[in-house]
Amino acid sequence: MSQTKAALREQAKEARFLLSTAEIATYSSSIEERLLNLLNGFTTVMVYVAKAPEAETTGLIAALNRRGVRVVVPIIERETCNLRLSYLPDPTVLVPSTFNVPEPIGHELPARPEDVEVVIIPMLAFDAEGNRLGYGAGYYDRFLCRYPHPKKIGIAFSCQQAQSIPADENDVKMDYIVTEKGIIRHNGRAIRGKL
Repeated sequence: MSQTKAALREQAKEARFLLSTAEIATYSSSIEERLLNLLNGFTTVMVYVAKAPEAETTGLIAALNRRGVRVVVPIIERETCNLRLSYLPDPTVLVPSTFNVPEPIGHELPARPEDVEVVIIPMLAFDAEGNRLGYGAGYYDRFLCRYPHPKKIGIAFSCQQAQSIPADENDVKMDYIVTEKGIIRHNGRAIRGKL
């Protein structure tokens, strides 16, 4: 019998809460290394800006900017329940905004969703079949239903993995899931990285 999404969210939050600051930093660094290999050759990548205790993305954003990749970040539009996109050539402009998520408020450089090749997505919980649980507001699912063309890469810590996540027609599967332990394709087969 599958657990409810609410119960799975609580379990994943609890597992993540038990990680120390040092573990989060170390695991995030491993995730970043795997992602940088996976993102070779892409020119426009959308990356969420992490807030504690999510898998950290500031190092990834800096590395992609150094590589010459056009980094796009989402801005949460609470009133429309949508994501607005902005280029982020300079992460120092980020300020805590909606849900305390860092956003380039006042320094937006509008980006077109059609130009995004890959989306790096936060996950609260996930399974080996590519199913993801977010925080429940559906911002990313709505965005990805509207713009299904980019590759979808979910990132989280391995302790957030569930045996099975109930998915409905509005839930968008990830193409890849990256944790500190490895990379999972949505069909459940791990990819042997260059690491």
